[in-house]
Amino acid sequence: MINTLLQGFEEQFGAGGDIFVFFAPGRVNLIGEHTDYNGGHVFPCALSMGTFAAIRRRDDTRVRLYTVNIPQAGICETDVRHPDYVKRDGWANYAKGVLDTFIRRGFAPETGFDIAFYGDIPAGSGLSSSAALEVVTGIAIRDLFGFEGVSQVDLALIGQEAENRYCGMNCGIMDQFASAMGKKDHAIFLDTATLQYEYAPVALTDAKIVIVNSKVKHSLVTSAYNDRRRESEEALKDLQKVLPIKTLGDLSEAEFDAHADAVKDAVNRRRAKHAVYENQRTIKAVAALKAGDLAAFGQLINQSHASLRDDYETSCPEVDVLQQLAVSVPGTLGSRITGGGFGGCTVNLVKNDALEAFEATVLPGYEKATGIKAEMYVAEIGDGAHFVCKR
Repeated sequence: MINTLLQGFEEQFGAGGDIFVFFAPGRVNLIGEHTDYNGGHVFPCALSMGTFAAIRRRDDTRVRLYTVNIPQAGICETDVRHPDYVKRDGWANYAKGVLDTFIRRGFAPETGFDIAFYGDIPAGSGLSSSAALEVVTGIAIRDLFGFEGVSQVDLALIGQEAENRYCGMNCGIMDQFASAMGKKDHAIFLDTATLQYEYAPVALTDAKIVIVNSKVKHSLVTSAYNDRRRESEEALKDLQKVLPIKTLGDLSEAEFDAHADAVKDAVNRRRAKHAVYENQRTIKAVAALKAGDLAAFGQLINQSHASLRDDYETSCPEVDVLQQLAVSVPGTLGSRITGGGFGGCTVNLVKNDALEAFEATVLPGYEKATGIKAEMYVAEIGDGAHFVCKR
């Protein structure tokens, strides 16, 4: 992939000079969905798939951006002093938003740069291609211009701010945090209210994490994602009239059940129920994994899907088919939709001796039911964003 990236870079921008290559991974969230903006816990891990960036300093103020994945989009240009949002720039706005956020935080590059990207995260899969693009842009800018005051956690926060403010997508911190802070063979147990985190080993001796891509694409900015965030916030305001809480993540299941009637709107009440219960499921799931109780971990994954389908309503018929096929296979311990929703992937916990049966059941069964060919990947948990090489 690096050779393809560098070839694309030199074809568009010319050879010569110091070209630096960086990588940021996508992520899969094992459990804890739509809790990150509700003050709860999440449990993602970085993947070995992700986005590479090649960057070279210029001696003027031009910034040129190109992606090998969409060559027909051509080169996007902006000025390093004024990286304004332009709707037609599409994908490049995620990278421009990161540059804009660096400037707003007092880290203004003194020159322009050329940057090219190449990634292997399926677009719209729910594996955080946008977060990987933001984080790899951030680490490339930080290291190229020597902004030593910017930490890995800062890279995550910069990426989130770029997506929230510049791109208009009210995402939480999880995707960018996992991309920036991932650790090989570990998941991150993150309290999104405080950004306190710990690495939990994912040592699955007799099971694998399997990702199945429904190939149903979603665009979160234009989907109901922002609606779900608004509905959750409205529910929180109602609950704050009767409880001294800052976030929905502050509540136990029993506390929520005792005061659920304070949430006047029935839809908002279901949204809040998911946020509260999913946070507690995540805490229990990490404890189960640490105890080696994969059966309990899997049951919590299944409960998460039911809640996302029924209470938060971020699943879709195609992904429900995938999930139902998965749990029909003996040896599938758990299956659920992962990511923002409205399409994308399922994450599945499958015993090693059931992998063949899983593939033979889920992929043809899904195609028969929907007419769509799904893709299956056995997840490899990798490191977070890092420098790769200098050309």
